[in-house]
Amino acid sequence: MEGHVARQKGYKGLPMEGFVARRYARLRRSGSQIGGWRKQAASMTAGLPDGAHLLEVAPGPGYFAIEMARPGRFHVTGLDISQTFVEIARENARQAGVSVDFRLGDAARMDFAEESFDYIICQAAFKNFSRPVKAINEMHRVLRIGGTALIQDMRRDAPDGAIRQEVDTMGLGRLGAFMTRWILGRLRRRAYTVEQFRQMAVVSDFGGSEISMSGIGIDMRLTKQGAAA
Repeated sequence: MEGHVARQKGYKGLPMEGFVARRYARLRRSGSQIGGWRKQAASMTAGLPDGAHLLEVAPGPGYFAIEMARPGRFHVTGLDISQTFVEIARENARQAGVSVDFRLGDAARMDFAEESFDYIICQAAFKNFSRPVKAINEMHRVLRIGGTALIQDMRRDAPDGAIRQEVDTMGLGRLGAFMTRWILGRLRRRAYTVEQFRQMAVVSDFGGSEISMSGIGIDMRLTKQGAAA
């Protein structure tokens, strides 16, 4: 499942650096998207206690991490392998007046102590990791007992119709919709099937997961159990 374990590069494909990363950041900063992340962040963190330590793995430009940190209830950290994204995210947090500790690092080799976080989120990036099970095990290592890691991504077995429906909700023009369908179709080839997600969780230090699906996406929830579990 891990593929080339000895491979040092922490991501598949080309790096998200320079112009490519900056263009992506501009595309993802529309008001409607920010509003959506704000609602999602509020919903996902509603049950967490004040002062909880949150980690977003591969936050990219940092928009979602910033929304988790905006209420001031949590200590939020973001870890990304792209130097450009880290720089952009830090500047976005500064402009938003929000405190987020954005760091440069590999999801498969996190520079955090054991049991540092209460909650971990990884959105739309897991399919790009070159060592996915190692990344899951690192999430387990840095989670506190009882903590949860949530991986949200595309699934390889999502039908073409689900991609069309997803794009139809974006309100894009004809060309934009066509290009977005094409991009999602290519990204789907890199993604994992539901069964592959399930098997990675089973062989990981978590030992299993809770999985749900909606449209083209999958949510895999992993909880760190105590020694007696």
